[in-house]
Amino acid sequence: MIKKTRRYITILLFHLIFFQFTFAQKVEKEQPLSSILEQLEIQFQIQFNYAEDIIKDVKLIHPSKDLSLEASLAYLESHTALTFTPLNKRTILVVEKPKALALQEISEVLISAYLVKGINKLKDGSFEIDIPDFEILPGLIDTDVLHAIQAFPGIQSSNETVSNLNIRGGTHDQNLILWDAIKMYQSGHFFGLISMFNPHITQRVSLIKNGTDSEFTDGVSGTISMETSDTISKQFKANIGLNFIDANGFADIPLSNKSSLQIATRKSISDFAETPTYDLFFDRIAQDTEVLENSSDIMNSDQHFDFYDASFRWLYQISDNDKLRINFINTANELIFNENISLNTFQDSRESSLKQQSIAGAIAYSRIWNDTWQTHFEAYETDYRLKSINANLLDNQRFLQENKISETSLKLKTDYRIQSGLQWQNGYHFVETKITNLDDVDTPRFRSLISEVVRTHGLFSQISYQSKDQRTHLKTGLRYNYIDKFSKHLLEPRISVSHQFLEHFSLDFLGELKHQNTSQIINFQSDFLGIEKRRWQLSNDRDIPVIRSRQASFGLTFEKKGWLWNAEAYYKNVKGITTQSQGFQNQYEFLRVAGDYNTYGIDVIIRKQLQRFNTWLSYSYMKNDYDFDNLPETRFPSNYDIRHTFNFGVNYVSKPLKASLGMTYNSGNPTTTPVLGNEIINNTINYNSTNSETLKAYFRMDFSAVYNFKLYRNIQAQLGVSIWNLLDRDNVINNFYRIQDTRVEEIQQKSLGRTPNATLRIVF
Repeated sequence: MIKKTRRYITILLFHLIFFQFTFAQKVEKEQPLSSILEQLEIQFQIQFNYAEDIIKDVKLIHPSKDLSLEASLAYLESHTALTFTPLNKRTILVVEKPKALALQEISEVLISAYLVKGINKLKDGSFEIDIPDFEILPGLIDTDVLHAIQAFPGIQSSNETVSNLNIRGGTHDQNLILWDAIKMYQSGHFFGLISMFNPHITQRVSLIKNGTDSEFTDGVSGTISMETSDTISKQFKANIGLNFIDANGFADIPLSNKSSLQIATRKSISDFAETPTYDLFFDRIAQDTEVLENSSDIMNSDQHFDFYDASFRWLYQISDNDKLRINFINTANELIFNENISLNTFQDSRESSLKQQSIAGAIAYSRIWNDTWQTHFEAYETDYRLKSINANLLDNQRFLQENKISETSLKLKTDYRIQSGLQWQNGYHFVETKITNLDDVDTPRFRSLISEVVRTHGLFSQISYQSKDQRTHLKTGLRYNYIDKFSKHLLEPRISVSHQFLEHFSLDFLGELKHQNTSQIINFQSDFLGIEKRRWQLSNDRDIPVIRSRQASFGLTFEKKGWLWNAEAYYKNVKGITTQSQGFQNQYEFLRVAGDYNTYGIDVIIRKQLQRFNTWLSYSYMKNDYDFDNLPETRFPSNYDIRHTFNFGVNYVSKPLKASLGMTYNSGNPTTTPVLGNEIINNTINYNSTNSETLKAYFRMDFSAVYNFKLYRNIQAQLGVSIWNLLDRDNVINNFYRIQDTRVEEIQQKSLGRTPNATLRIVF
């Protein structure tokens, strides 16, 4: 085993040396950190305070002279085991990082302020949103995590919701969404119009489109990982806020020198007031559903919608080398309304409802054994429930539907630092997923209860390398999965490589193989009152295959004097999808056929920083096609084949004021239309070729602004205002056709119109 390990490392190092030799350009020499700090003091008219012994042996390449002070400090912090904290405008405190952080040498920033300040691209090809450092994006006054990531090229929502995020043409169920390493099966409040993750307890968001670490499974399209603060607070911090949708609060409470508690909560204000924003949101989610459009003999009343979320974390530093973290989150959406009938002498009223809830908890323990070894254990339980009760007054019937998930995960991983810049991670991961689907009708009596369980065992190993000059970064790993129910063995290699050359250029290559055992399907468009009509299901390795993907991408970046040019070309193939998971509303709506999709395209971004202004333009081209061998049309455009997408934004940031204006344009969602003049054959709609046309192009302009000011002594305040769809553009995001009185009727679903919001936040 030792010989094989040495052989593997030798081969890896050989390839790294070859890679560097191939791409090597002019390499600057390392300098003592003391010399670099002296030069920076002269350049920025500042002073560094530090103890001589913590910097005496530190050497690195001088940061680019084009960088700002903040960017230079971020560079130094990412390339050393030190932190650089401004005490005031002229003084920077330099101290050692805690020992637990000094091991983390690999995930370093490649491009800071990728779009705006607080959004960075890392050397492993992933992206991060540093929420405490985050400035502002158009249309957002609170950092709505899942809306914010849509600013990245290649990521969009075909229907404007955060519960339908499409990463490079994939469906939302193909995204691995993690909150503090807990997999979440629900992502939105208001059934997808806003994120359910409270941004005031979330500190960092990672977005991985490709080149995933080998420790992760699921998410064949991408990974969105949210992390909370890992630092034990020494002083009490809190904030409370109110906007046109909800009231929220956050508190970070020190319990002792070794322990602290973080609590965050949020609740809709619909119990107290219904604002114009609330009304617009409600009409948007209830559009073309039984909630607003019931039978002509039935009248709906007393519609009420409510949501809340609560999360807490307990952090305990057992010793200098041991730490314990316990996390909990509870989030829910609830819609209730009465259905009333008054027909001749018959009168009746019954309640219909839809409830969606996620409850999850986790425990994490890590230990630093010495300067080279660290172990980490984590376990979580996540439970999701979607339940609807639909009262059918005309047939004196009650229809109950439930979709429940219970998942348990155990993971143990070790990190071994072979030498500076070379780390080796290994681990074991066990996941048990149980999904239950219930359909229950009282008259005539019908009950269908299907419960299935799948267990997966995973072994993973990964080596991360960073060259001494910090220019070359490589992460390569392998994950082995065994799905016991199907006796299925899966090997999944992962790789990410980045290299900086010619001072201002960098290139990267990413690749991965992944799989997942769960997907969301639609049986009927009227399921769950037609609002959240998707239900989770497990693969059975027959008509519902295990979904498998393979991806590769290549990118090139140029950055100089505030300019950023980045282009990334990619290819993705996903096998094992079903027609029911793709949301068809045409001739394939009720079929269950397995197939795959192929996507290729290019994502481009241009950004320019100029004093207090920052502007960017992004463009995505994507070609996304289905392959269904058992359909009459074996190959045709995907339901998510949005060929062209543009995003433009400009930010202005001063000390008290942040403002942002931006626009989003895409070429329109695909649609399938009836044959003109011959719309109906044998009482069935006669369609043209599937997805051969597109809806009208989508265009939206958004604005947001935030003003910070001192309220009283150490109490700060923040006022914010935003307008979504500033021009009140009438965008059609979906359409479908139904036969009504011997003719074909088109039903259109519209996006949000002009939607204002405002917030007041008090920070203690």
